[in-house]
Amino acid sequence: MLSWLQKSKLILGMNARNLKFIRPTATKNRVALVDDKLRTKKLLEKHELPVCKIIAKIQNRKQFYKFDWTSLPKSFVLKPNRGLGGEGIVVTFGKKKNGNWVLPNNKDASLRDIVSRVSNILDGNYSKTNVPDTAFFEERLKIHPAFKLYSYKGVPDVRVIIYNKVPVMAMLRLPTKASRGKANLHQGGICVGIDISTGVTTNAIQSDRLIETLPDIKIPLRGIKIPYWDEILALSVKAAMVCGLGYSGVDIAIDREKGPIILELNAHPGLSIQIANLASLKDRLLRVEGLKIKTVSKGIKVAKELFGGEIEDEVEGITGKKILGIINDIKIKNKKGEWIECSAKLDTGAGITSIDENFSRQLGYGEAIEYYQTFDIKRVLTKQELDDLSSRKVWKELEKHEDIVAVAKTYSSHGASYRMEIPLKIELAGTSINSNASVIMRENMKYPVIIGRRDLRKFLIDPTKG
Repeated sequence: MLSWLQKSKLILGMNARNLKFIRPTATKNRVALVDDKLRTKKLLEKHELPVCKIIAKIQNRKQFYKFDWTSLPKSFVLKPNRGLGGEGIVVTFGKKKNGNWVLPNNKDASLRDIVSRVSNILDGNYSKTNVPDTAFFEERLKIHPAFKLYSYKGVPDVRVIIYNKVPVMAMLRLPTKASRGKANLHQGGICVGIDISTGVTTNAIQSDRLIETLPDIKIPLRGIKIPYWDEILALSVKAAMVCGLGYSGVDIAIDREKGPIILELNAHPGLSIQIANLASLKDRLLRVEGLKIKTVSKGIKVAKELFGGEIEDEVEGITGKKILGIINDIKIKNKKGEWIECSAKLDTGAGITSIDENFSRQLGYGEAIEYYQTFDIKRVLTKQELDDLSSRKVWKELEKHEDIVAVAKTYSSHGASYRMEIPLKIELAGTSINSNASVIMRENMKYPVIIGRRDLRKFLIDPTKG
């Protein structure tokens, strides 16, 4: 599968990415902006988007010699402003008694080491163009509990590819021992594809090789639910819009206390995300090219409709059950044998299916309703009144009518009810259901039919699908 994808004509290459999707959608000034991490942070902050707090920055040798190195906290992240591929970054996790900072892989860094790294950054050793650069210290984020088992030392991040205001592809990047606690794929980190619709991980790669479990503790990498997923998608689209990029990669980490934080934007994001998702980025880009996307929510909706569903398809394949949202279009056969279309709510909290009285009349059950009403049964009953109806076996009299097939006794905080049930032939998502539905008179009922769990045995309900 991996070799097929790499040879596919739809796999997006670097030249096509640059010429067809980046150049037409971003000016040189905008690309230069996101290449400058500090300028990008300032712009994002101006638009009230969450970024890591800066502790200090050193822009030149004059500031370097005047800097109070003893002011550095126990934990921080040191970065080059125009760094490439994670090079030059130092992450510290605390301080030892001897004053050294704790690094991943049981290593430490002395003050001399930190000063030397800053000096190298200023010399441009880690910048994209090998020109003098700025070094800055920022707060170290704390790992979210959802990732504790999967991450070695560092904090994982999510990269979302945005094109034309649509999140077209996403991946989770996990720090490993090989990557020295950095979420960097080129240094041995793990890349895990994410289903855009659900925020659940799918396939994983390490060093361009498909893997199913973490190398050390052998726990599955598929099926991890990313916290704050919708918020992450929204932040990604907003960040790309603020920076004026038609095509970009937005990197977001999830802090244990603060939630999603934008780390940086990349005007030329890498292409290995395609392998982790086992999907063509080019194909997805072409599908949203030229669409008129005016809002963040519209972009996310388009993404979920076009690119979601891998996990859903897998669940359907395993269980044999279709996954449905809460609101669905259905067909109901009336007394004349004609199919009537309407919207229905799927409610697993309701034991049985119910139907609005007025809609029941439209289906041809008016005569049965009139017969039921001759019994003068109140809509809301006390328990004693309900027990009295049962003891008098009123249900036997009701079921003498050919269209009343049963009686439903229901209880709620408002009281009890004694409802007639009528036979319905329902078609839901291509599946035929023979239902006994209780008839209820409820004013301002938004959906004329509520399908209860008795009739939902062939389905799985996902409340996030609407």
